Amino acid sequence: MNLSDTRIIDADRATVWAAILDPDVLKACVPGCQEMEGTPKDGFTATVVQKVGPVKATFKGAVTLSDMQAPESVNITGEGKGGAAGFAKGGAKVRLEDQGAQTVLHYDVEAKVGGKLAQLGSRIIDGFAKKMADQFFNNFQDHVGTPPAEDAETDASEDAPKKGWLKRLVS
Repeated sequence: MNLSDTRIIDADRATVWAAILDPDVLKACVPGCQEMEGTPKDGFTATVVQKVGPVKATFKGAVTLSDMQAPESVNITGEGKGGAAGFAKGGAKVRLEDQGAQTVLHYDVEAKVGGKLAQLGSRIIDGFAKKMADQFFNNFQDHVGTPPAEDAETDASEDAPKKGWLKRLVS
């Protein structure tokens, strides 16, 4: 499964770069992450609990960062074993570029699974992988970016329906 997308993060490139290398930020952003330890130089170890279709598994794995071109790009590679559920491995090529006071984060993700997980079928696996990537980068965008001003919601009419953060971003 391959997936590419772009996110605009409301923070400067140095802040976004530092967040990509911070295990606490990564732990907060990876869906289902229970533990994340390590350093960018030596790599990270992680424990992630996820349910894919009818299969729930605890994945223990390692994440390595390579080809780091601070503060422009990095390759992130990970592999986790979920016991009887199987394994998951993949990577992401992340590239950052300035856009005024914001940062454009480009990513290309590739993921593979094996074992019982692979038996679920590519539609379920591809959908799950896309959901995980979207959740991670949404969480990252929310965690690193500047929160929206409080005034934005008080200006809205009481009768108007509430908009989620994505709808506010688009409108």
